[in-house]
Amino acid sequence: MPTSLARAWARQAAEFLPDLKVLVLQGNTRKGLFDQISTSHLVISTYPLLHRDHDILLARDWELAILDEAQAVKNPASTAAKRIRDIRARMRLALTGTPMENTLTDLWALFDWLVPGLLGDRKTFRAQVMLPIEKEGNTLAQARLNRRIEPFLLRRRKDQVALDLPAKTEITDLIPLGAKQQALYETVRMAMDTRVREAIAKRGVQGAQITILDALLRMRQVCCDPQLLQDGPASVDSAKRERLLEMLESLVQEGRKVLVFSQFVEMLRLIEADVSARGWRYEWLTGDTLDRDGAVTRFQQGSAQIFLISLKAGGVGLTLTAADTVILYDPWWNPAVERQAMDRAHRIGQTKAVFVYRLVAEGTVEEAILGLQTASKP
Repeated sequence: MPTSLARAWARQAAEFLPDLKVLVLQGNTRKGLFDQISTSHLVISTYPLLHRDHDILLARDWELAILDEAQAVKNPASTAAKRIRDIRARMRLALTGTPMENTLTDLWALFDWLVPGLLGDRKTFRAQVMLPIEKEGNTLAQARLNRRIEPFLLRRRKDQVALDLPAKTEITDLIPLGAKQQALYETVRMAMDTRVREAIAKRGVQGAQITILDALLRMRQVCCDPQLLQDGPASVDSAKRERLLEMLESLVQEGRKVLVFSQFVEMLRLIEADVSARGWRYEWLTGDTLDRDGAVTRFQQGSAQIFLISLKAGGVGLTLTAADTVILYDPWWNPAVERQAMDRAHRIGQTKAVFVYRLVAEGTVEEAILGLQTASKP
């Protein structure tokens, strides 16, 4: 799987199958865990590490090999795509949310790993299948391809499985920071660590509360977007903001209606600029919004696909059942506050499955907040 998903898989396994022994092979200490592979039920690795750890991972037989976000290895010439073909497994499964009809080459690449030989070699597939379908619009060739792959393909959209899913599905998206943003975060964290320790030494923990809160605030601001810092560098991109825009691009195309919550009005302003630049229709609600009911009514009646809301202003007292997707841009200490926000869409009158996404900067104070929330659950 991609590097960013390894820990998410481990969390999901712990939630749904707590008795499963899960081994995550990631980071510089992973080699010390190699001796646990044989006694583990599920071994998690990443595409970049296949090249480094192939002598260990590919030297044994597996019951099942799973590729998550399988489109990551759709290029047969890539190192990861070559390595996965050396995996010895009795069963193979490829998971991808990316439509494979983007190009038939992508389809061939995935099936060449899943069921080697099913679609022939690459040259033959190109001549007999891809070119007739993509260049000539040959419906007979398309029908033959459909029949060939149908027994091995399960493709369903979210609206097709709504009856099989809980009314509300919560998804935590761990987002790795880019190199520059990570370096800035570490600089701020170390500076704040020094300030907090000095404040505690002088005034005790109670007397240093303002300093502690300021330190947490600045670290959280870096996670959201470095531009939130008063002296923040404009040249450092926000990994989380980029991820949000990727999500919105897809959600808008799917015709979904989205609530985006943030505690920082300044962050919402940055998101607003991105949304406006792309021509997406949106509504806005913060503590300064005068016509609160008007914004809600317009959204409910279909004036916009995106509703930008401050957590404080929109956490309670709203019914926004026109939305089917909620994005919590930054986590908060109290999970009840988040629950109130996501339940703006998950209320009586909602007829669609609601999907809630938490965007969390990996390896930061935001992930620590997530850990505290998990530990506080009964």
